[in-house]
Amino acid sequence: MQLAVPFALIALVTVVDILAPPEVHLGPFLVAAPAVTASFAGPRMTGFVGLVAVLAQVVVAVVRTSLTDLNHSFQVTALIMISVFVTLFAHLREVHEKELIQLRSVAETAQQVVLRPLRERMGPLRVASVYLAAAAEAQIGGDLYAAARTATGTRLIIGDVRGKGLEAVGDAALALGAFRASAHQEADLPGLVTYLEGAVSPDLDDPEDRGEGFITAAVLDIPDREPVLHLVSCGHPPPLVLRGGRAVPLVVDRPAPPLGLAGLVESAFAAQSFDFAVGDVLLLYTDGVLEARDSSGAFFLLEERAAARSGADPRALLEGLCADLLAHAADYTLGDDAAMVAIERLP
Repeated sequence: MQLAVPFALIALVTVVDILAPPEVHLGPFLVAAPAVTASFAGPRMTGFVGLVAVLAQVVVAVVRTSLTDLNHSFQVTALIMISVFVTLFAHLREVHEKELIQLRSVAETAQQVVLRPLRERMGPLRVASVYLAAAAEAQIGGDLYAAARTATGTRLIIGDVRGKGLEAVGDAALALGAFRASAHQEADLPGLVTYLEGAVSPDLDDPEDRGEGFITAAVLDIPDREPVLHLVSCGHPPPLVLRGGRAVPLVVDRPAPPLGLAGLVESAFAAQSFDFAVGDVLLLYTDGVLEARDSSGAFFLLEERAAARSGADPRALLEGLCADLLAHAADYTLGDDAAMVAIERLP
């Protein structure tokens, strides 16, 4: 259907140019045909349309005067040059699209390896997760989440690596690997966070690296047989518990520094317990959700929107919040990656 447009344009310009008065020349409009084709077709089709346009210009020259007429000679020459140029453009665009496809494939593979999807059921918990990349071509950035089953419950982590690009992806992979390796081994939650801190801390022999990278994180332990959850917050936005039409932020009394910075200050990791009963839904998120702005610069009101969707199951909750978030963001574009995890305690 798209190819009909340039050929129809060539036919129309050719007929009108032949029938036009001697002082009117419409040949230059033929350059639009290969130019339009280059925007959606490959170099071969673009070159073919350019050739058809040149032949049409030759027909017009022969019918109206002669091919050796100076005006028509210049028109044919200019059309050949422009057709060659747009064909080259179509070739470069095709190469770029192939590179993007390869990058998407690599990114999707990296996402499957680094940011594994969470299981929908983990013991008495029903879980859903979502990752929204700020860049259209990116599949994974510095946001992270993971969950692990233990003998007594479920442990989770959600975090946000400072910075962007491949370095942030590498730091996220490091933190997730450390969590998966130690979640089953550390007896208590502070011990687990201490292990994570040691895994992501910068090399002490490289003073230039100290303080340059860190990870805000919330690390949780949800026992199977107790209506509570235990939380260690390392500079991360407080989780929300949805119950009774309200969104209650879980603000700890003693927040710890972000992972990677604990060695720079005197601080011990401490876990704090919160109620988490049957029917409650826990919402974990990264600051990309809070920092989303609309066209006027107003921030996204997560607590308000989450409370409005209280009572939904985790999957429906995240789908609704994603729709709200993208509708709020200017031009449906996020300024930073955003991740959310919703957990419901079942009977």
